[in-house]
Amino acid sequence: MTSSTPPAGSQPGPEYLEQGGGAPLAPEPRSGGGGRKAFLAGAIVVGLAAVGAGVWAATSFLASGPQPAEALPASTIGYASIDLDPSGGQKIEAFRMLNKFPAFEDKIGLNADDDIKRAIFDRAGVAQACDGLDYSRDIEPWLGDRAAIAAVDLGKAQPTPAAVVQVTDGDAAADGLAKIRECAGDGTGGWSITGEWAVIAQTQSLAEEIDAETSKASLADDETFQKWTGEVGDAGVVNLYAAPAAGDYLADNMDSLDLPFGPTSGASGGVSMSTDGEVQVMPERHDGQQLPDGMVEGLRDFQGVAATLRFDDGALELESVGDATMTKQSFSATDAGDDVLATLPADTAAAVGVGLPDGWAQRLLDQLSGVLGNGEGSDQLVAQAEQWTGLALPDDLETLLGDSTVLAIGNDVEPGDLSGAAGSDLPVGVKVKGDAQAIEGVLDKVRKRIGAPMSEPLHSRSAGDTVAIGPNDDYLAEIIQNGDLGDSEAFRDVVREADQAGAILFVNFDAGDGWLDVLTEGDQEARDNLEPLKALGVSTWQDGDTGHGLVRLTTD
Repeated sequence: MTSSTPPAGSQPGPEYLEQGGGAPLAPEPRSGGGGRKAFLAGAIVVGLAAVGAGVWAATSFLASGPQPAEALPASTIGYASIDLDPSGGQKIEAFRMLNKFPAFEDKIGLNADDDIKRAIFDRAGVAQACDGLDYSRDIEPWLGDRAAIAAVDLGKAQPTPAAVVQVTDGDAAADGLAKIRECAGDGTGGWSITGEWAVIAQTQSLAEEIDAETSKASLADDETFQKWTGEVGDAGVVNLYAAPAAGDYLADNMDSLDLPFGPTSGASGGVSMSTDGEVQVMPERHDGQQLPDGMVEGLRDFQGVAATLRFDDGALELESVGDATMTKQSFSATDAGDDVLATLPADTAAAVGVGLPDGWAQRLLDQLSGVLGNGEGSDQLVAQAEQWTGLALPDDLETLLGDSTVLAIGNDVEPGDLSGAAGSDLPVGVKVKGDAQAIEGVLDKVRKRIGAPMSEPLHSRSAGDTVAIGPNDDYLAEIIQNGDLGDSEAFRDVVREADQAGAILFVNFDAGDGWLDVLTEGDQEARDNLEPLKALGVSTWQDGDTGHGLVRLTTD
């Protein structure tokens, strides 16, 4: 059906979504013919530009105005939106960054003034796949700038997949979608056009049902959606949302999803380690349980998450905000992720830091017990690890890594170092803040148990409440000092809220002399495309029951 009435309850305005912590959208129902899927796929290619849009869509930034969430019902459990014509300033900033990479400039070749939608249509090969479909005649007259894909709960056994496409002319959109359906070949697939949105589904009745549900209550007006998308900050080019119902869906369907959380029918029941370090497969389990109980409970209590990918202040940024229940039930870092990392030398090439709460090692063992096999199997694994290392677990492990620990790679790292050829010259070390005397005592246990030459990399230096551990004495002497990485421009530009972060990953692409060459040896094209990179930061932190995540990538 086609009408000019906007969905009830719709309110124009910006839509805010977060980044990286987004839960996966529910999978498409297994029922339905190939023709239906072919039609829906064709509609998404044209309307959403899903085929190949991942790269090209990154050339734009979300602008204000009506958003696809207005055309979806509040029962939507998973949502991903996109905008292909953002405001001019943000769009220019995106192209400035992306065109620094030869692969983008040479193979995509788009600029801020280009017609991105036409470029996607051409590069996706839609015209070749659909004989007689012409962009200028059949698509351009009605295709808007925003779109989304979603999984909607309509009370059926599986969520219903749908696409929402902004349209500028309802009649022309109906004609264009009919052309796409004709291309699919069997007349399946349907749509419902209301106001400036076309809802596309596998059947006409499903599209109309989604439209009817939206008229009762839209996703845009849902309080939980507003909460998470509002907290994530400025909207971006790609936006994601998972509703609380997504957690229940995953918990209920773990036995049918191929996820690497643990043993399933036909898989091993866990692993075992012999005293000489040999890994053995343990007997198979058939209890149907994939996730540890704590993670299942976390899914049941899940309260939602949102994410956004955007261009911000010269960086590509992925930000997420959402429920931290699952994290708190498994492993929750403190706010000391930068306590040691920030004291590394300012020219550090790469580092990973984490703040560790009391009891973290026991909780980790409990989680591993659920994944690798409960009861005797996990107890045996712990006992064998204790025999091999000489440690008393979990207490010695918690002592060894202290309150805050960081793994660092030095500025003068060479490609040969990373390939393992340098041995004791490798500028890598672990720096730990804790009880230095107790840490040295645990190290002595390990050295005595494993003996030479395996204990050679476990050199250590202490200063106050800090211990540095690694194979290179010169590098240990360097990192045991108080450096100022935390005050460096490269670090501050990619790691925000460092003083709250529980975990941080930092990479300085400009450090050293060709330390990334090992990753691109013999591949000049890859080397050229790594050249513009400046720094990468990944940080996570918690504020009560809310989890935050931020990934920032900058260029020179």
